[in-house]
Amino acid sequence: MLLHEIAHCRTGDKGNISVISVIAYDKNDFELLKEKVTIEKVRDYFKDIVKGPVNRYTLDNIAALNFVMEDALGGGVTRSLALDKHGKTLSGALLEMEI
Repeated sequence: MLLHEIAHCRTGDKGNISVISVIAYDKNDFELLKEKVTIEKVRDYFKDIVKGPVNRYTLDNIAALNFVMEDALGGGVTRSLALDKHGKTLSGALLEMEI
């Protein structure tokens, strides 16, 4: 199953940090998200893009996982030569991850 089948994302970026919140459509799927969408799996999924640490924060009250990825935007949105290095693009990619 692909992540987008049970969750959606909200994103933000600040400087060279990308923040992706993965939010379960149904709270009953939140335990599966916590089990399958780990720091290690997200770090490996973005290994060619994210050069810094990845941290995960669990928000049980809204059935969400918040990933903070440092050194993830090629120097920052306004400094990168990449066509589109915004967090929105990364969240779209994450939703295609197999879980």
